[in-house]
Amino acid sequence: MADEPKPFSYQAEKLIAALRRVPDDTPARMKKRPTKELSGLVEELMVKYQIGRDSPEQLIRDNWPELVGPANAHYSHAAQIDPRGRLTVLAGHAVVRNELFIHRKTIVQRIQKLPGCTHVRELNIRAG
Repeated sequence: MADEPKPFSYQAEKLIAALRRVPDDTPARMKKRPTKELSGLVEELMVKYQIGRDSPEQLIRDNWPELVGPANAHYSHAAQIDPRGRLTVLAGHAVVRNELFIHRKTIVQRIQKLPGCTHVRELNIRAG
């Protein structure tokens, strides 16, 4: 239904609505896009956000205390791997941030030994 071409242009529909005195609640700058099937959209979102799937980030999170040590793992969190292979790590304490920064090469080597994590090249350590 949504893919069928409309008999009138957007401007013509606005003019007809005005002549009939029918209120038009459509925002002026709204883009009308074709309707998508819900099942395809849900699947696309599940793949994008890795819901219900094994991901390198989750594998790193599961092994985080062994990778950085239990004390550092308590105050830090592996967040996301970007397309360039940088793992964003959020550290909640300045001392832990400094410790992770000093040992970042060793941590990356440990991460690369995990299955499916060979593409991680460096750490991006942030406050958080």
